[in-house]
Amino acid sequence: MGTTSLSLFDLVPGKALLERYEIVRPHRQGGMSAAFEVKDREADGARRELQVFLGSLFEDHPQSVEFAERLAPWVGLSSPSVVQLHDLHTLDDGSVLYVSDFPPGVSLRALMGQEQRMQVGEAVRFAKSLLRGLVDVHGAGLVHGDIKPAAIQAGEDRASAVLLDGGITPGLWAAKHLGTRTALIGTPFYAPIEQFTGDSPDELSDLYNVATVLFELVAGVLPWTGKSYVEVFQSKMQKTPPRLRDRAPGLDVPEDLEGVIAHGLSPVRKERYASADAFLSDLGAIDLS
Repeated sequence: MGTTSLSLFDLVPGKALLERYEIVRPHRQGGMSAAFEVKDREADGARRELQVFLGSLFEDHPQSVEFAERLAPWVGLSSPSVVQLHDLHTLDDGSVLYVSDFPPGVSLRALMGQEQRMQVGEAVRFAKSLLRGLVDVHGAGLVHGDIKPAAIQAGEDRASAVLLDGGITPGLWAAKHLGTRTALIGTPFYAPIEQFTGDSPDELSDLYNVATVLFELVAGVLPWTGKSYVEVFQSKMQKTPPRLRDRAPGLDVPEDLEGVIAHGLSPVRKERYASADAFLSDLGAIDLS
């Protein structure tokens, strides 16, 4: 295949994109992209994941180029808690190819579907791994933008986490020139309330995402009730976030953990954690014995 255009007939096992990435099988499906396991012929057949953002997602070719440029700084980021991005390509039809290491471990969403919840100690260690990844991400001046179980892989030890899809949501936000305020881009259950009213993802929204994931890992349910966009928004409007014991009666958790999660989920932006380091420090101080 050349670089002119991309069709569905190019996205089948055995085809090679850019004469380099040989498709093995479909891997993940998202709302904005499709991901495939591929072999990198220029790296001795190394196993990679290739995400395809079709040109139809963008208004014009310059917009797809800008999206790829927004993601380019992620190529240089190295962190044990963030999947390594290797390559980006913009095709002539506006499609963008996003090539990373193949995600290790198992999807956190799949794991939670099997087991519902983690033990408290496991969940805290897992969240600390996520936050160490965010220390690296934010230290590089980057924002993940949409942390949720579907964008997290869990290691076999269930103490290590790896973030996927870094920068995609804020990259789309910027490339589409949505300005400082627009409709929610992100995932409603995991997004802070200011994103519902149009704020772009940033470092603090990443931390709110992690607090929500940690709550779900411990309680086995999300902190917020409601099924529709409006119901979730209204649930997040309450003055204080729900406690773990409110959503999972009988759950035995340290009071310090309740406080840390409540701090991370405050509806008032300025009352939440200001950095991944601060969040990580408070989690590390919890007595889990």
